[in-house]
Amino acid sequence: MLGLICVDVDGTLVGTGNVIRDDVWAALDSARARGVRIALCSGRPAFGHARAYAARLDQGGWHVFQNGASVVNVGDGQSLSEPFPPGRLPELLSRARREDRLLEVYTDLEYAVTKPGDYAERHARLLGLPYAPKAPEDLPGEVVRVQWVVAREEEGEVLAAPHDGLSLHPAGSPVMPDAMFISVTRGGVSKGSAVTRVAQAYGVPLERVMMVGDGENDVAALQVVGHPVAMGNADEPARRAARHFVGHVDDGGLREAVELALRL
Repeated sequence: MLGLICVDVDGTLVGTGNVIRDDVWAALDSARARGVRIALCSGRPAFGHARAYAARLDQGGWHVFQNGASVVNVGDGQSLSEPFPPGRLPELLSRARREDRLLEVYTDLEYAVTKPGDYAERHARLLGLPYAPKAPEDLPGEVVRVQWVVAREEEGEVLAAPHDGLSLHPAGSPVMPDAMFISVTRGGVSKGSAVTRVAQAYGVPLERVMMVGDGENDVAALQVVGHPVAMGNADEPARRAARHFVGHVDDGGLREAVELALRL
């Protein structure tokens, strides 16, 4: 039996329609009852639906948010967040406005947007937040991450633009299939670096850790654990990084992964 299971959200825990299957929750509850630590490992921030998911998975445990920029204990509020380089933010804000694209700017507790509208409103609903767009200049606190939210056909253009010294983490969501979320963190920050820190905090060797994911932003975590699992709906980069394969998110693939973890 493994010591730690790390679970992506969109396309892994959450399926089409922003729904989590009852049998998936039951499998996760069973694993936790048997002493396995469960950690959320998401590109989403540590508020809204994602924080509620993390609390249900492990109320007193460490969880990874914002593609590793936030590592938060949802029980006592401790944070191991990685700040975004402040000198890089103005140029990205300027680029977003010049190119008329949506760039979201995040702290641990709040976020702001450069372009209110359809994508911003739909993403707020996905996150489980009221749609109350705030300008980045009005955002208090330390910025830990920014994120491009663009049409899928614009992904290549955004990825090709200069982001020197920063790490990019592209991901999709079955809830917004027409959009791509391109998270940008300080260089070297990823789900992989964050999962490593969580495993160390629990004293679990990485070879006894499972990561379950479906997107390109999960690859760094899939590469550092002993048991990388790709969902049936996984993108090709995630499939290439995986050792185990399970079913589609809407067919209970995560339940299969948890059952596998209990046999290993």
